[in-house]
Amino acid sequence: MKHYKFIILALGITLVIGCKNDKQGNSLTTSETEDIKQSMKRKEVVYQVFTRLFGNTNTTNKPWGTLEENGVGKLNDFTDKALSEIKDLGVTHIWYTGVPHHDVITDYTKFGISNDDPDVVKGRAGSPYAVKDYYNVNPDLAENVENRLEEFEALIERTHKAGLKLIIDIVPNHVARNYKSLTNPEGVTDFGAEDDTSVTYTMDNNFYYNPGESFKVPDWQNGYLPLGGEKHPLADGKFDENPAKWTGNGSRASKPNVNDWYETVKVNYGISPDGKKDFDELPEGYENENYEAHFKFWQDKRIPSSWTKFKDIAIYWLEKGVDGFRFDMAEMVPVEFWSYMNSSIKMKNPEAFILAEVYQPHLYRDYIKKGKMDYLYDKVQLYDTLKHVMQGHGKTDNIPPILSELSDIEHHMLHFLENHDEQRIASPDFAGDAKKGKPAMVVSATSTTSPTMVYFAQEFGEPGAEDLGFGDPTRTSIFDYGSVPSLVRWVNDKNFDGGQSTTEESELRDFYKRLLNFIIYSPALMGAYQDIHFYNQAHTEWYNDKVLSFVRWSDEEQLIIISNFNADNTYGFELQLPEDLIKKLKLENGEYNVEDQLYNQYNSSLKVNDGKAEVRIDIGPLQSYILKINHNK
Repeated sequence: MKHYKFIILALGITLVIGCKNDKQGNSLTTSETEDIKQSMKRKEVVYQVFTRLFGNTNTTNKPWGTLEENGVGKLNDFTDKALSEIKDLGVTHIWYTGVPHHDVITDYTKFGISNDDPDVVKGRAGSPYAVKDYYNVNPDLAENVENRLEEFEALIERTHKAGLKLIIDIVPNHVARNYKSLTNPEGVTDFGAEDDTSVTYTMDNNFYYNPGESFKVPDWQNGYLPLGGEKHPLADGKFDENPAKWTGNGSRASKPNVNDWYETVKVNYGISPDGKKDFDELPEGYENENYEAHFKFWQDKRIPSSWTKFKDIAIYWLEKGVDGFRFDMAEMVPVEFWSYMNSSIKMKNPEAFILAEVYQPHLYRDYIKKGKMDYLYDKVQLYDTLKHVMQGHGKTDNIPPILSELSDIEHHMLHFLENHDEQRIASPDFAGDAKKGKPAMVVSATSTTSPTMVYFAQEFGEPGAEDLGFGDPTRTSIFDYGSVPSLVRWVNDKNFDGGQSTTEESELRDFYKRLLNFIIYSPALMGAYQDIHFYNQAHTEWYNDKVLSFVRWSDEEQLIIISNFNADNTYGFELQLPEDLIKKLKLENGEYNVEDQLYNQYNSSLKVNDGKAEVRIDIGPLQSYILKINHNK
């Protein structure tokens, strides 16, 4: 859900700066240093897949179409072959989006599942961020609804067999208005089950209430009607909720606005309506302590009920073999909860992959250091800047300062160009051409040690043009039943071999496969970084703000990376390395062969002479080179 980050230290692989302190000068514990070493064995690549869309080959794509009309993908569509192909793309982790049981407008009452009210459901397939039951999976995903949990457990097995790790969503800020679990483990009660609804707030209530007031459905605006106006017995402008609960985005109104997250209710984490925290805060200096110390801190503290409920949910899925989580809108939940939650997760599985949405840069370091997040979206800085450059009205000059500003936490800032919240690159409102994403993808994937994320069908240039109902074109709908045209062609009647892909789609996927497979094995990309962009702007004729260059290196490998964001022009110039970098790379006088690692079709010579070094570059429109310096002169 959209609203509007590792610490690289002296481990022999300094990035931008080299010290045993963070940006604020705080020293790290030995345990934290070891954690960083372990996490930096190689770059990680997350493949986000919207689970119910992946295997659906029904191409009807009728607006507001039913499951029967538009079809739906199943967990079983992720066959050994499909997972092998995803792994071979250069993927290390797969994020199955939309797995926990959320509200849907499909009748499953014969399986004991209550119907969901269209007045508080977005779309017909429902929002994956309005979770109804955290202890089971979306029934739409199952071949046999009664065995839906077992089918997901089988998918976990297949995923691990393919050599992939998997993550799923947890949405801690809000739940569906009609939350009701059918499969709670013994001793676990539903959110709100023990709440005192006669008061607005107490620490142990799971929700906030408006006593004496009933919930009222929003006034529909701008032509929007539930199910597109189709008649439905429950689409009557009413939803029984008494007393009314506060809405997920924080609206306190008993009748929220249609632009509020009206389908969800806000979870109470022990913060009173006036902002008072009814729980202990972390002592000064705990940002430098490891997760074990954080876990120990909370053991004798009184904590809100909701904290325990979400911790139990995470442990439940870890015990089933899930390897980590993506946390929705983490900044809307107090950082102390994340200290408690994530330290509990790490005590259960130290290798767990923890990714979160935090969109306010001034909060990044708190959520990483105090909240023990592994990774945060680098959305408002790197993604937004790259988007502007791709669209033709931004300058590459704006990229190096971002990398410098985040240098102390760069490993924690996950990079992406697409996800379920963002417009597809190929959509007309973004870049209008998937090829414009190629130089940005190289920069995004190679400029830091952080993980890279790819959204399913990004590798085919999917434009997200379908109008399926609630979801807007330019984004692949997450609320509606439908299929993804470019993916359907690659799936090719469940052969998962690209048999129907266009030439352009196959060529683009080949680019992504080459790039991703290079980055997950490159030692230099887990090593040092230095910008050479501004040096070349000052010293190199014809070098300009549509080109970006930097150097990455380790003891084993040295890379010069350059990308041309211009869709029309070829550039030729003598790219130069500054004298301090020549010393760091230990380059002696002479000539070094440099060879492109993406397509192995470009060779040049790096000439070094008395503190000066230059390499001839001829780079075409939207082209990138990852040039490896060969020390066998």
